[in-house]
Amino acid sequence: QRVLDKYATRILSLGDFVLTGGELPALVIADAVVRLLPGVLGDPSSLDEDSHSDGLLSYPQYTRPQEWDGRCVPEVLISGDHGQVRNWRRAHAVRSTRDRRPDLFCRSRLTKSDLDLLQ
Repeated sequence: QRVLDKYATRILSLGDFVLTGGELPALVIADAVVRLLPGVLGDPSSLDEDSHSDGLLSYPQYTRPQEWDGRCVPEVLISGDHGQVRNWRRAHAVRSTRDRRPDLFCRSRLTKSDLDLLQ
């Protein structure tokens, strides 16, 4: 506490939980900051689609194989229709945020199109 009182200009919290030490939170913060440095990510444009980049949680992410344990990647995502894929991703980001983080949802700047996607 004395070090905080003397040197801290800001105190961060990762959430409402308790850990065994400060090592893991320090690594999480370091990772969150370092990934913003040029050259750290393979594709810098991926920052634009990260969760929270637009105030919403991210849409569901799928990888190969196309089917796993009887669960398939949604057909729209493999359709090749970029407009439909974009709409699907946005709709799921909006729904996910509404369902999981109503606090973020209430603060997000939704468009009429976003509200239509919720229908």
